[in-house]
Amino acid sequence: MTTVLSAKGQVVLPALIRKRLQLKSGEDFEVGIENGDTIVLRRISTPANFGLVKMLCAAPFSFNVPARDKDDTSPLRL
Repeated sequence: MTTVLSAKGQVVLPALIRKRLQLKSGEDFEVGIENGDTIVLRRISTPANFGLVKMLCAAPFSFNVPARDKDDTSPLRL
């Protein structure tokens, strides 16, 4: 499958891939480069504790929120 980079820097994911991965508009992705010329696009899934940090920040005491770990999973092979 192929796709084209638009003048705005946008890339359209083919419908077959969107359907297979059940992708929906508004989903977040991480973009990276591997091996010098391979573009990697990884979907960022909503963490199980989504909203927890906001709730904790509203608590009446102070604490530090640790940095989020990088997702190092391998990309999907099509």
